[in-house]
Amino acid sequence: MLRSFVCAVDVGTGSARAGILDSRGNLLGRAERPIAMHQPKPDHAEHDSENIWSAVCAAVRAAREKANVAAADIVGVSFDATCSLVVRDRQGGQLGVSVTGEKRWDTIVWLDHRAIAEADECTRSGHAVLDYIGGVMSPEMETPKLMWLKRNLPGTWNEAGYLFDLADFLTWKATGSLARSQCTLTAKWTYLAHEETGWRHDFFELAGLGDLFEHGNLPEKASPVGADIGPLTANAAADLGLTEKCRVGAGVIDAYAGALGVLGGFAGDETDISRHLALIAGTSSCVMAMSPDPQPFAGVWGPYYGAALPKLWLSEGGQSATGALLDHIIRWHGAGGEPDAAMHAKIAKRVAELRAAEGDALAARLHVLPDFHGNRSPLADPHAVGVVSGLTLDSSFDSLCKLYWRTAVGIALGVRHVLEALNENGYLIDTLHVTGGHTKNPLLMELYADATGCTVIEPLADEAVLLGTGMVAATAAGLYPDLKAACVAMQQGGKTRASNPAAGARFDRDYRVFLEMHRQRRALDEIG
Repeated sequence: MLRSFVCAVDVGTGSARAGILDSRGNLLGRAERPIAMHQPKPDHAEHDSENIWSAVCAAVRAAREKANVAAADIVGVSFDATCSLVVRDRQGGQLGVSVTGEKRWDTIVWLDHRAIAEADECTRSGHAVLDYIGGVMSPEMETPKLMWLKRNLPGTWNEAGYLFDLADFLTWKATGSLARSQCTLTAKWTYLAHEETGWRHDFFELAGLGDLFEHGNLPEKASPVGADIGPLTANAAADLGLTEKCRVGAGVIDAYAGALGVLGGFAGDETDISRHLALIAGTSSCVMAMSPDPQPFAGVWGPYYGAALPKLWLSEGGQSATGALLDHIIRWHGAGGEPDAAMHAKIAKRVAELRAAEGDALAARLHVLPDFHGNRSPLADPHAVGVVSGLTLDSSFDSLCKLYWRTAVGIALGVRHVLEALNENGYLIDTLHVTGGHTKNPLLMELYADATGCTVIEPLADEAVLLGTGMVAATAAGLYPDLKAACVAMQQGGKTRASNPAAGARFDRDYRVFLEMHRQRRALDEIG
């Protein structure tokens, strides 16, 4: 095992990253390459899957070079990706999903909301599969996107021969195998992994997708996370700069990789794991909790069986726009500009100065309901909108900093809202494990502890998502007997931040306002 390494690939919304890890989970080298996104009209977002594959290959080659590891010593690779929908023709070539007709745009991005009407139809059906997605179909899931595609681009639908979640597409590119991950199918395709027959064909008939299996090349059974799908093909090995001896593991959705990276250390303790919540926070935020028994309830996706760790049920909540919302606030405000790392840091520094001068009184009448891209959890309302209360005519840089601060407060209160829903429905969560881009934002990290009252753990692993995918790759390569063993052996631990009890009363007040804003928004919608 000493000379055995694995490669983890993470495809996010804007880039593909690759990391080379040793068998103990240490990251030896990483590289990142951008991927293109096409937005031809509001609520439409598309990728080019060949562009993604090229970025993946370039990132893997660069990461291996940085790690100074021989290709022959990399024994496993796995992919995580956003839950985007890739469409291919019967020969495996690209098929356009864009209203522009361009074939290269063959992937509907996870955040694309073009299928919101179709999602509402699925919800109204009342079908039993909804019991395992919190009772409400999201336009970010694959069924409504497929419905939209069939209705609006019938030519594409008729030519389609392969339909993939993005992580499964990458596994197919790497191996030629049509296997699909239990993670992707269970979380996004209404596959019921806990049942003997996972697919409910009557649901697809109801959704007008009775011919889905003629166009999707979908397997009857999903492959457990970390299953050995097979070796790299000669072409894929050449593209990636690896060898045909490298085994490929059944991958995961990106947020689920993050959950493995931060919660994997508890894989051996199925009772204790339900005290811990993973918060994978970047452009959007996902929260994930696992338990030995299903905890179904409205407004949180799941429970999903074996979608991350074997034999455990996973409940997923989240916020559709968090990092993206802070970026939007910067662009939106007259004193803002480009929301790069330097601008975020400049604002955080000024917020700290203003708080030192004004304390709890800083922008105390300014409140932000952060549902600018709908409410994923716990209301499961993709039609929800954001609300800002307390604006004045001040357009200075300081007013931007105050709005940014109070938006960050709103984002943290949104996590508290999800957390309370989980704990009211069977969980006993008191510890929050945060990973992703938000760990670089000092305001958010402070708020996640103080606004929720939880202990916050920041992983020592710089790249918890890559670590989680590395655990999957190590399992497929046979470095460990199963995924649980790989997770326990490769986990990296974290540093602890306790909540500040003195801040409790202030955030309790803010939370009362937050809940009242939800109520008033609904009242306004009812009038309208």
